[in-house]
Amino acid sequence: MIPPSRPEPGHLRASSPRIFSRIWWLAFLPARTGIDLRERMRLVVGALLGMLLTGLACHLAGAGMPPGLPWLVAPLGASAVLIFAVPASPMAQPWPVIGGNTVSALVGIAGVHGMHLLGAPELAAALAVATAIAVMLALRCLHPPGGATALMMVLGGISDPLFPLFPIMLNSALLVLAGIAFNNATRRPYPHMQVSPPGGAISREERQLDADLDAVIGHYNQVLDVSRDDLRTLLAQAQMRAYDRKLAEIRCADIMSRELVTVESGTPLQQAWALLRDRRIKALPVVDKSFRIAGIITLADFLRAAELDVYDGFDEKLRKLVRLTRSAYAAKPEVVGQIMTRNVRVAAMERHLIDLLPLFASTGHHHIPIIGNGEQLVGMITQSDLVAALGRAADPTA
Repeated sequence: MIPPSRPEPGHLRASSPRIFSRIWWLAFLPARTGIDLRERMRLVVGALLGMLLTGLACHLAGAGMPPGLPWLVAPLGASAVLIFAVPASPMAQPWPVIGGNTVSALVGIAGVHGMHLLGAPELAAALAVATAIAVMLALRCLHPPGGATALMMVLGGISDPLFPLFPIMLNSALLVLAGIAFNNATRRPYPHMQVSPPGGAISREERQLDADLDAVIGHYNQVLDVSRDDLRTLLAQAQMRAYDRKLAEIRCADIMSRELVTVESGTPLQQAWALLRDRRIKALPVVDKSFRIAGIITLADFLRAAELDVYDGFDEKLRKLVRLTRSAYAAKPEVVGQIMTRNVRVAAMERHLIDLLPLFASTGHHHIPIIGNGEQLVGMITQSDLVAALGRAADPTA
């Protein structure tokens, strides 16, 4: 068997250049935003309140600062988008916001001084942005608005060593505080936990999933705007939804046992007991001449009929029950119809398996006869059949 080819990360594979030429432009189309109106309003209101409170506080704080010093910087607007629109993003966490903007401002100041040596503002601007990215990566505080902060410093010729503290750091810190208050008030955890807290013992399957996920991320080798643990959670939820969907599609006819061993009401108890023992089964459907369900006989029926509520004399009582009586008159049950359970829960073969789960889980049923056209018996579902079906549904390769 030839394994499927693996797509290169970040690239679109096509079967031919002609196909690729027809669809490459689809990459320029805007992706759909998978959020509802309520979430849209939440992030818009959050950005409004966050910027308003940060602006008011910094405006008051800037009253005692040297004249001409701005009290709010433009890159903060981009930071607000990250904090309120994607609060789970690794780039929107407090350290990337505060650290990324501040160190980028320091890099920008160095770029201003270097511009006099380079003599070319374009080169100085490009170097400032590139260096800011390198420093943020090294300090684990990559924050996209940081590149705008470094560029703003160079283009504005800002060389004041206090500027990274005010307004840059103060702006960023106040916006983060506003994000903490608003996001948590609207049930969006912030700061977002990027590492799963230690829980109980990790199963072998979970360790394997973590190893596979790390290998895929390493092969992808690109900066992701979602944490590893969030990816793991999303993957687990997607697998659970796939499991639920597969389980919901299974019908009784798909998993029922079709090789049936049945008896009739007039079958001698000795014969029925021999079938249970020889076939190593726990129940026998009782059918009429039209092969419709008349009842079911189980081990429990034999034990109840033999009055085996007391252990003493267990073997003798059971042998006495199943032994065929030679006389015309019998003081004990002789045939299946005398001890079988007549009130039998059945299910149609087209019924979904998920509907039967409550019967097995809470009502003590171990066997469910399955009926088809004309209410004739066509199969039997046991707990073993159910467990096997659940296992196949949980198998992603099935």
